[in-house]
Amino acid sequence: MTFPDYGNCDGLGLAELVRKKTVSPSELVEEAIARIAKHNSKINAVVLPLFERARAAAKGELPDGPFKGVPFLMKDLIATLEGVPTSSGNKLLRNLPAKISTEMAKRWENSGVVVVGKTNTPEFGLTPYTESDNLGPARNPWDTSRTPGGSSGGSGAAVAARIVPLASGGDGGGSIRIPSSACGLFGIKPTRGRTPTGPIIGESWEGFNIEHVLTRSVRDSAAMLDATKGPDVGAPYVIPDAGPFLHEVGKRPGKLKIAFSTKPMLGKNVHADCVKGVEETVALLKELGHEMTEDAPVINGEEYSLHFLTIVAGQMRADIEEAAQAAGKRVSMDDFDLSTFATGLFGTILKASDYARAIRYLQTVSRDVGRFFEKYDVLLTPVLNQPPVKIGALKPSASEQAQLKIIARTGATWILEAMGVIKPLAAQTFEFIPWTPVFNVTGQPAMSVPLHWNDEGLPIDMHFVVK
Repeated sequence: MTFPDYGNCDGLGLAELVRKKTVSPSELVEEAIARIAKHNSKINAVVLPLFERARAAAKGELPDGPFKGVPFLMKDLIATLEGVPTSSGNKLLRNLPAKISTEMAKRWENSGVVVVGKTNTPEFGLTPYTESDNLGPARNPWDTSRTPGGSSGGSGAAVAARIVPLASGGDGGGSIRIPSSACGLFGIKPTRGRTPTGPIIGESWEGFNIEHVLTRSVRDSAAMLDATKGPDVGAPYVIPDAGPFLHEVGKRPGKLKIAFSTKPMLGKNVHADCVKGVEETVALLKELGHEMTEDAPVINGEEYSLHFLTIVAGQMRADIEEAAQAAGKRVSMDDFDLSTFATGLFGTILKASDYARAIRYLQTVSRDVGRFFEKYDVLLTPVLNQPPVKIGALKPSASEQAQLKIIARTGATWILEAMGVIKPLAAQTFEFIPWTPVFNVTGQPAMSVPLHWNDEGLPIDMHFVVK
């Protein structure tokens, strides 16, 4: 049986149909499975089907949460389900069942959703595109020659293709907002500490990373945040409670002081389509009565990017070593994507003081950004510096890959040469995402809102950051 309204309903809409007994959870799960069968060969969004697990859950007693019976997809990174592998985009981990369910996975399932599969992600969430060697490229439903972004690219592609109304994501440098923009979805990175990281991890990527969902409606995102918010046992810090967020949807905010900018914080160039999107959004916000001022925090983009990369390189090396240990193997470049391994190799030459100074630098800049928000309620920018790029456009070129292989094969003897390759690759990455990582470091809430499409029919989301 198919449901003509399935693709037009958000998650709360489908849950309402379940409550009214118009449809059953089992029927919704079968519809999601049918849509995976129809679309996944084109977009490679779902990399681990969990159909039998989902069927069993749908037939059982589901939690009476806001999304009872709604099909859901989980990103194949960070969050784990006991007994189910979480590959993190890596071949060593692809068949290793998780020993526990993370707190966020439990809270998602306690909201009533039925997990029907896990979604494509780049290895260890490193890149803003989803093209790991292990899982293959995820593709954008709006144009399958283009990326759906990353690192939650599979989730973004699946929601945009209307396989499910919402799917999970993690955001360590923009990884919820980037695919939301590339796929024309709503995606919010909550305030640091709003959702739990346990029961093992205290902070992910020095607190840069936080998990939530990608959705087609604002109210789904708000309702899921209500269902998952709050600290868990042993949380490194606790922030003041807020919400219910669902009650805030549709409320008039009053007159806001909004700064806007199309000047990239970390890159140098911005596509005209993204500039046009901001211009049209500014006009709309003025019409709604808000006070608009062209302004933005001033950041040394090159220095900031290098310090951010320092943190990521250290984290990548730790991920590489832990993956090899979990698989009972020695670290070998053959078990990892070239970019991941090279970034991790850069992490091996960093001193502990380099890592500490990077944290201090980023925290100092965060204080400056905080002072900027004493003048404004909101900052508006594009999410990306251009429309979603072609598959492969951001990956290392053939010559860069050759250099990376030499560095990786020869190890410490040649490692200093890595700076000559990794810095340009990092600059290319930050060029694509010149705003989002800043607010992972500050911990501020930031959202990607689908407010503009270009003449090619590609989505270009607007980026809103608040105090």
